[in-house]
Formats: sequence, C-alpha cells, structure tokens
Amino acid sequence: MKHPPRLRFLFLFGALWLAASSTAAERGRMNEYEVLRAFPPGRLAVLSAGDRPDAKGFTGGNRANGFWVEVGPQRGSCRGVIAAVALDNLALADDCWRGIDTAFAHQRPDGGFEAIVKPNGSTSRSGPAAVETTYFFLQELGRAILVIRQSPHEAHFQTRIEAVLPKLRRAADFILAGYDTIIPKVGHTVNRVIIAAKAFGLCGLVLDDPVMIQRSRQLIAHALTLRDKEGVFIERGGRDSSYNVVSILFGQVLALHLPLPEFEAALPAAVEWQLTRILPSGEVDVGGNTRTGVGKEADPFSGKSKNVNYTEVAMALTLYGTIHRDKEVLAAAERVTAYMKKSGK
Repeated sequence: MKHPPRLRFLFLFGALWLAASSTAAERGRMNEYEVLRAFPPGRLAVLSAGDRPDAKGFTGGNRANGFWVEVGPQRGSCRGVIAAVALDNLALADDCWRGIDTAFAHQRPDGGFEAIVKPNGSTSRSGPAAVETTYFFLQELGRAILVIRQSPHEAHFQTRIEAVLPKLRRAADFILAGYDTIIPKVGHTVNRVIIAAKAFGLCGLVLDDPVMIQRSRQLIAHALTLRDKEGVFIERGGRDSSYNVVSILFGQVLALHLPLPEFEAALPAAVEWQLTRILPSGEVDVGGNTRTGVGKEADPFSGKSKNVNYTEVAMALTLYGTIHRDKEVLAAAERVTAYMKKSGK
C-alpha cells in the first residue's frame, strides 16, 4: 500500500521524533559515576571512610580481625576505589587498589579463594559458602571496573585492569560452576540473592559474558518473588529494616548498569516502607526485625549481635534519592548520616 507524500512525511517525522526522544531519555539517565558525583557534598567521603585497606591490604572483617579470613570482606577495598575515583582522588584510589591485589594473592587455581575455619566451626573453603564469599567480592570488583570505565580515569587503571581480568575470569567461572548452590543456600535472605545477581551481572558486563548476564536476570527474577504483599523485601520470612534497604541498594546499583525495569518498578514500595523506619533522629527503627538489632544473629568472631548497617542505609537512600531526585528520600538519608556521625555507628 502506498501512502500520499504528506502522510509519508508525517510517518518519517514521527519516527525521527521518537528516535530523538529516546536518545534524549538515554542522555537524561545518569550512569553510576555521574550519580556518585551528584551526591551531596562530603557524603561519599563520609560513607567510604572505612573502606581504606590497612597495612596488610585487608578491609572489612579481615581488617577487623587482623588476619585473612576469606575473600568477601575485601569488597571494601573495591568500594574505596569507586569512591576515590568519583572524588578524583587517584592517590587514594591507588592505595585502595592494594586490597584487590591482596584478595587475588589468596586466589586458588580453581578460581576460588583461601579461607580459614571460623570459631563457630563454619568455613568458606569449599561448597556453597566458597561460592558465596567469592560473589560477595566480585559484586564490588565488577562495579569498580565499570565505574572506572565510565570515568575520565580509565587510562590510569588500564594496566591493572588488564592484569586482573584473567583472575576475574577464573573467579567468575568458579561462581558459574556453583550457580545451582546459590538459591538453596541463601534463598531465605533476599539481599544475598540480589548480591549474587549483582556479581553475575556486573562481572558479566566486564567480561562481555552473556551467560553471566542471563544468570543475573534469573536471580533478580527470583528476588522479586521474595517480597510481601506490600512490596517489602523479606528476610527469613519477615521484614528487616536493615536488610530491606540492602536489597534496595544492591539492586539499584545493578540496575544502573544492566536494564532491569521490573526490578526498578518494585523499588518505590520497598523504599516507601523503609522511610517509615527512619526516625526523626535518623536512627533506624529495629522493632519487629527478623535479623538485625534484635539479638537473633551473632558475629562468629566477636559474638556481638548483628546490628543495622548504617553506612548501607545512608548509601542506599542517597543513591535512590539522587537518581530519582526524591527530596523526601534525600532528607531521610541526611538524617541517617547525621545520626551516624553523632552516634559513631
């Protein structure tokens, strides 16, 4: 069927307008580097202050204990690199990279990592626990490489990234081989399902691996089934004001790099409930929590009860508020950050 010249012109104009609109929409969506740069002044430095490796190159629980426990805690060094890159502090980024080198100094030939036996008898030397601690590290390492590539500083890190890619490939193959162990081990803790999805998705993008990206999407699809009727992410069968926001944080970061429209559509309900748990003082209400702040879980070394991770709460709310230009969420993030500073949380 032939169309009159005027109608053909309208079709052409409409197609060009839609293409231009789509391009404008893409330009209007910030990448993660740009989001981090748009944080309130000083916020990123405050939230990443604990991520610098010690003299041994240790971060997180490895640093706290003074010796190597497992690879998962080394994700802190990756966060330190990300923050330093976003703040244009390359000297700090170089120092934080030491934690990545330290992690890979403990990599085994099978792609997994060395681990000790903890005081409670648990260990991440083998099996599902070895897969879990590996993807805890990889989810931030993949993110660090992607943020560096989005920044003006890629050339500064190019040699180090090229050196780490074969090691990352072996670690990625290790978690791919253990994919079927993930849901049976952590399916009751949705935040860990999302963390695994983040590791597969972001490392899949770094390695240009469609299988890893597909695994990521499968894990996210499962995570979306782990919400209650009001859209709150559930942990051990109920609500938790620390882990709900952890699910928001890690899923939102993944969605900045890998399009996840269904997951992003689920976030407003989870955020809405989270805001009801932020008190006027900035303290996070733990009443009724299934995991944190109520003495139900203890650290295997210190024996102390697991509490709210205020850094992750403030980061999640700042990230979401910045992306969506949501003043209410940003105000809550400000209160949480102020409470952190005042209480030393």
